[in-house]
Amino acid sequence: MQHLEQSDIQDLVLSAIEEGYDDELQNIVGQLHPADIADLLEGLPPEHRPQVWRSIDVSKLGEVLAEVAEGVARDLVADMDPGELSRAVQMLDMDDIADLIPLLPDAVIADILYAVDKESRHDLDALISYPEDTAGGLMNVDTVTARADISLAVVQRYLRLKSELPEYTDKLFVVDRQNHLTGTLYLSTLLTGDPDLKVDAVCNKTPVMFKPLTPASDVADAFQRYNLISAAVVDDDGALLGRITIDDVVDVIQESADRNLMARAGLDEEDDIFQPVAQSTRKRALWLGVNLITAFIASFVIGLFESTIEKMVALAVLMPIVASMGGNAGTQTLTMVVRGLATRTISRANSLVILRKEFLVGSLNGLIWGLTVAVVAALWFSNIELGLLIALAMIVNLIAAAAAGVLLPMLLEKLGIDPALAGGVALTTVTDVVGFFSVLGLAALFLF
Repeated sequence: MQHLEQSDIQDLVLSAIEEGYDDELQNIVGQLHPADIADLLEGLPPEHRPQVWRSIDVSKLGEVLAEVAEGVARDLVADMDPGELSRAVQMLDMDDIADLIPLLPDAVIADILYAVDKESRHDLDALISYPEDTAGGLMNVDTVTARADISLAVVQRYLRLKSELPEYTDKLFVVDRQNHLTGTLYLSTLLTGDPDLKVDAVCNKTPVMFKPLTPASDVADAFQRYNLISAAVVDDDGALLGRITIDDVVDVIQESADRNLMARAGLDEEDDIFQPVAQSTRKRALWLGVNLITAFIASFVIGLFESTIEKMVALAVLMPIVASMGGNAGTQTLTMVVRGLATRTISRANSLVILRKEFLVGSLNGLIWGLTVAVVAALWFSNIELGLLIALAMIVNLIAAAAAGVLLPMLLEKLGIDPALAGGVALTTVTDVVGFFSVLGLAALFLF
């Protein structure tokens, strides 16, 4: 099944459901990885999900819940027997259990805490105490440690006694007697180094580490910058709390990309595409209302120059071009700046340099495309003055778009508002208002 596209798998599953072939459905689902089952569930209408859910092997239920979108997971959890749900979740690693805790009924949480041993309960309490979008929320506690004063041969014998290493183990964490992190020992070094050497002689004494409240976005940036597979999380005293692994960081990067994409339309990345019509309408109505207000503002500006438009109808034909070009140019700048803010490449120290550069880009593009539109407008309406006016309005609007594309996201971030969420609407308002005002205002001054 692994070679089939997700759409092909969906077709096979829907066909099996419609024909009532329960054994075939169970066979199809049984061959899928939990992540693929999660994708399958998200792509099916809600009325078909229970049949697929019942066909999943109990050993995979918890993993599927950990992979599926939050909106879908809530519906699946609500329909599960509490005992079955508790057993499924208990099969997961502690960090995955911590991620699912907010979705679970209180009775199931109590059952899980009662079932695990004291050490695991302590670990789970520690994990759920940190916000989800921090290093502490991402970490797991399945670390493998070594002391600096022992030989590599001793570490090798110790590892042979373990039944298996935790997933994504590329290094051991070197700690002292108080569990303070002092370095890391890569498995490659352990396997190829002289067995008689001490750990202290070959370990990396400047490891990358995070405090529990480090934002998840900073963690993702560090993993990308330093090509990490795992990294330690330590408390304020430097004591080892746990580790973050690359699989969780990939999820952070994907969620961030989804959030930025959906935020432009005022949507939540966790929303179920098949959620009820009333729920979708309610969530989208607010954003449409905000857009309507901005449209009224632009229309108000046009209304101020109603008499000017009556004298030259060509203005009504050409002014949307100016506004549209400003919107597109501003979006280019806005996208670059939002990305720069997210990756920390733009700061207060270099913001003026960015603003100056984008101002010049806007000016040059305004000159190039303003002259292009001027020629077209002059030939179209046989009016050179109109062409020059449109060119000047284009230059003004593209400069305004460049300035807004830089300043708006910085201002929004300072106010604690996500620039990816509100930046697009604010920018469109600026470019529409400036575009219409520059065309009609210049026409009122110079043509009539």
